[in-house]
Amino acid sequence: MFDLNDVVVFARVVEAGSFTAAARLLAMPKTTVSRRVAALEREVGVRLLQRTTRSLSMTDAGRLYYEQSSQALRTIEEANLRLAEARAEPTGTIRISAPVGFGPYFLNRAVLDFLGMYPKTKVELRLTDDKLNLVDDGIDLAFRTGVLEDSTLIARKLGTAPRLLCASPDYLARNGAPGTPADLARHDCVIAGPSAVGAHWVLDGPDGQETITVAGRFAANEMQAVVTAALAGYGIAQIPNAIAEVLIGEGRLCRVLGNHATPAGGLYVLYPSSRHLSPLVKAFIELAAERISKRVNTA
Repeated sequence: MFDLNDVVVFARVVEAGSFTAAARLLAMPKTTVSRRVAALEREVGVRLLQRTTRSLSMTDAGRLYYEQSSQALRTIEEANLRLAEARAEPTGTIRISAPVGFGPYFLNRAVLDFLGMYPKTKVELRLTDDKLNLVDDGIDLAFRTGVLEDSTLIARKLGTAPRLLCASPDYLARNGAPGTPADLARHDCVIAGPSAVGAHWVLDGPDGQETITVAGRFAANEMQAVVTAALAGYGIAQIPNAIAEVLIGEGRLCRVLGNHATPAGGLYVLYPSSRHLSPLVKAFIELAAERISKRVNTA
């Protein structure tokens, strides 16, 4: 009867280069190693190894059999590793990076739920709008929005996140609401960027895509500051829909130009490599993906 263990022994003999070395590697007598290889050769009906007192070499059939069987053995070993990881309880510290405005509306709840589910874990959350180097800065995974730059990182798309045009009830009471995108030219706009000079917004609407030049008294390259300024009545702002919907539901913001929004940008989780991802990182990615996908338009 065919015995997979005989295939393992054969592969180890080939890799070790001798029966003696393979016996040490497998922690079994040399005679047992020789007997198992002989049993495999009887099973497949062909000689796999040429043995002399001084050398060991594969036959053509043995070389073909090793190439095919070693691939299968690696697949089985990988499956065993994945199963062991899946059964292991996540432990240790996970280091996460995300944009500053991303935490309160997308990530904080997932982090707290994760800590509650896995008592042996710790989370270090680094909120920054700087694009960190994950490997150099020791970051396990990062959340990014918009268009990704070319990278060696692995990216998993969680959904899309268009931005809605919003303003506070106080601002609209004082200035009225724009009726068309062109009306934005006479309004104060809160600019998500380093400067209000030369700013323009691209909007998708019923008549297609339009590019509108906008201006205002406040600009910031950090979304939380943009949201704060809009809530304080300093103008109309483009706010990610998941954030905007919460604030609109609370009555703190109102949507304007309801048929228009910015082109949807992607929402991604990035990590250095998809191979041998720890149970800790895998568990957090899955939990965060579930939580976040409920708050964005998946695509």
